[in-house]
This record gives sequence, C-alpha cells and structure tokens, in this order.
Amino acid sequence: MPTRTEPLLAAYASRPVLVTGGASFIGSHLVEELVRHGARVRVADDLSSGRRESLQDVSADCELMEGDLREPDFAARAAAGRDVIFHLAASHGGRGYIDTHPVECCNNMLLDHVVLSSAAAAGASRVVFASSACVYPVGLQTDPSARELLREDQCNFDEPGRTFPDGEYGWAKLMGELQLRAFHKQFGIDAISCRLFTAYGERENESHAVVALVAKAIIGMDPFPVWGDGTQTRNFTYVGDTVHGMALAGVALEGFDTINVGSPLHITINELVEEIFEATGFRPAEIERQVDKPVGVRARAADCTKVGEGLGWYPRTTLEEGVHRTVDWYRGSATPERLARLDELLMTR
Repeated sequence: MPTRTEPLLAAYASRPVLVTGGASFIGSHLVEELVRHGARVRVADDLSSGRRESLQDVSADCELMEGDLREPDFAARAAAGRDVIFHLAASHGGRGYIDTHPVECCNNMLLDHVVLSSAAAAGASRVVFASSACVYPVGLQTDPSARELLREDQCNFDEPGRTFPDGEYGWAKLMGELQLRAFHKQFGIDAISCRLFTAYGERENESHAVVALVAKAIIGMDPFPVWGDGTQTRNFTYVGDTVHGMALAGVALEGFDTINVGSPLHITINELVEEIFEATGFRPAEIERQVDKPVGVRARAADCTKVGEGLGWYPRTTLEEGVHRTVDWYRGSATPERLARLDELLMTR
C-alpha cells in the first residue's frame, strides 16, 4: 500500500545516482529501492564483502563498476555525472569484526575523504552518508533498564562532551560526519548523515547478531550460544525500513544535517532469541551465556522524533515479521559449507 512518503520518492525518476558499496547487504537493498522509483543507478563496489548476486534482481537496471574507492581515479570515474551520491562503502562488520579489526575501521576515514572529494569535483548536488549509531557517546548507552532513546543533538561537534563514540569504528564514522560537514561548508554540497541503527534482514551475513543467531538455530546448536548475558538491548530495524529512510533523506533534506534511521524499540537479545526460536521451530534444552564475547554497549535505540516529523518516516516492519523473512531467506541461501564455517564467519565481514 502506498504511504504518504511515496510522492517524495518520485523525484528519483531518471535521476543519476551513485551508490558506493551498493552490492553490500544494505547497499543492495537501497539500489532496489532507488531503481523501483526510477533512478538511474550506478554501483561502485570492490566486492570484498558485497556480491554481484545481491543485485541480480536489478542487474538490467543498474550499472556496476568494480574497483577500490580509495583510489582517486576510480572514485572520480564512479562519481562522474552523478547528481546524488549515497556513500555506504566501508570496512565494517558485526561486533566481533569491529572489535578485532580496528585498523581496517580507521581506514574508512581515507575512503570517506576520497569519495567526498570525488563527489564535490563531479558537481554532485547531494551526498547521503551511511553513518552509524556507534557515533553516540558510550556513556549514554550503559543501562538497559533506562530505555533511553538517542537524539541527534546528543552527538555533535559544537558542544563540549558530545563526542565519545563507540570504538575505532564509531570514531571513524564520526570523522566521516565531520568531513561531510566540511565539504558542505566549503563547496555548498547538501550533506546528509543517516545514523543507521542495527539493520538486519535478507543478505546480511553471519557476523551480525540476527543472522548469527538464526544460523545457530538452523544448525540446532544445543547448548545454544548467546554472546553476553542476553539483557543488552538493540533496536533491530528491518533493512527495508532502513533504506526507505535513506532514500527519503536523499530527496527531502538540504544543507548539512544528521538524522537517526532506526527503531525506537529497545529489544533485549533474550527477546530476539525467543523470536528466532519461534520462527525456526527450534528450541534448545540449554542456552549458554558467553559473557566473555564482545557485545558492545549495553543499550541502544533511536529517538525518531526528528526523522518522523521531517520525513514522515517510521519503521513499519515488526520484529516478528522481519525475523520470519530473514529466517525464510537464510534457509534458502545458507550452504553446508557456510554453516560448517560459522565460528570463523562470526568474526569476519
């Protein structure tokens, strides 16, 4: 059923768009959303974690350029003639990956600078940057019982004490936002930072919590391993909702701005696990709490007031619906070889 945001997205008709990292989990869903609204989409991806198969349903409607966006010549070719640039390319993964690959996470600052420089040189009118909830000060995310929602103004560059991100990945994303603001100041390009919160869904890999737990249930692990004590919260946001919010930002916002794109619901890992058990039909005799594993902050969910009032966006997909879709997809795509390598995949990208 059409929503009141659909007329805004009609502005993409015949518009030349670049999606960096467009063969990735979130990126490929964004490409599908943009193609659906008539955009002329180019994808730039080194396919280090993205896959050509992720674009198979829209391969006839988009252009794929394979290359390293840290190379200025390739980035310039990718940005040429594009009006709107969605910058999702990054070295990232789940908590296991970002905690064990801090150098790769820091390398995102170089990648961001090259892409933004290419966007400005190409005369793009707007850049939409895939930032992260990891930019928020960790001190705001310590108490699951408080159910605090993170507001955009709680992380900014103008007030002392508003910057203390979550690890190297969070610092790199925050520096991406700083660079984004600098390019707006100097070149006048519209620069929108979408702070993404715990997206999940089809095409996500096993390094992220939802698919990792789905894989463990499909294998039938018993005892069933869960990282942490299970009381930590996240606002699991279905990927279709995530890319809808990003697409709206690409046509409806101007200047430099930051918006949250994530659910306002605190969901414990225990609640997520129960939903996965319901969806898979598997229930172990015992759950093993692995409190020595990396779990990140204790509590995270988004205040959606700004994005709701400004864009009319809100998450429409329930956890039950999203988890069932993810389980159905994973059952049809997981291979015995991948399932046998699950321990390794939990720490990679």
